[in-house]
Amino acid sequence: MKPAVFIQANARQMIGARISAYSYARNSKRADDFDVHIIDAADFPRLMLTGQSVVRGGHIRAWDPDDLQSFTPLRFAPPTLMSFAGRALVTDPDCFAVGDVAELLFDHDMGGMAIAAVPRPGHNHDPDYIASSVMLLDCAQLGHWDFEALLDRLFAHGMDYVDWMQLKYEKRSTIAALPPQWNSFDRLEPGTAILHTTKRRTQPWKSGLPVDYTLRESGPLDLLRRFVSRRYERHPDQRQEAFIYALLAEMVDGAMLTRDELVSEMAADHIRHDSLELIERYRGWSFIEQVA
Repeated sequence: MKPAVFIQANARQMIGARISAYSYARNSKRADDFDVHIIDAADFPRLMLTGQSVVRGGHIRAWDPDDLQSFTPLRFAPPTLMSFAGRALVTDPDCFAVGDVAELLFDHDMGGMAIAAVPRPGHNHDPDYIASSVMLLDCAQLGHWDFEALLDRLFAHGMDYVDWMQLKYEKRSTIAALPPQWNSFDRLEPGTAILHTTKRRTQPWKSGLPVDYTLRESGPLDLLRRFVSRRYERHPDQRQEAFIYALLAEMVDGAMLTRDELVSEMAADHIRHDSLELIERYRGWSFIEQVA
């Protein structure tokens, strides 16, 4: 079995996932040597059931199969899908290859560890936060990630969703640090290898659409924004908008995604309504030329 990239997705984030999948193959010199898969939450019946609940941050919360991020448990599915053999890279659907992921899949020294991910100390007030949104996995060492068993445990309240996402149930000695360029949080700059448009409100392909996720308030300003601004905002770095729409233009030109599909996704509010115009604007845009 070839090494593989797995991109988690659901209906709300499928357009991002398709652009992401294209970017991994497009920007690799060894694209024929690895596979790229989109894993859709809709293909996992357990994730689509209503009436379930999970423990999240110490509180019992209803599980919503239609939530914008209902795909996140799929971060832990690749070892099962790989039959617990070989290397896999798993990413969120809002991650896009700028560099060549073959360097991770074939060349990166994991030092004998089972997992490699980017540390993000201090995020969410956690001094030892590890970003599981991009993980390089040695699937042979992750036999305890039987996905159906993990879902049984999650929905039986046998583990906290937040702790699971933050890899708190893994031995810290089995987790290696990835260099930060492999999960670059909203920073597109020379050396960025994977761009992660992690701030949901400013995801570039959603600007102007109604917000379709639960807004969290951490202070008075956030509370005000909840009532004043109920729409996605434009990303502050226009180059990230250009980067993503240049990829999308290539997909349309290469018949990997049709205009009819885009119109359907726009009607569903999954992608901004001026996307056809942005494809024309950014066709041929090159980040490499921008930083040269």
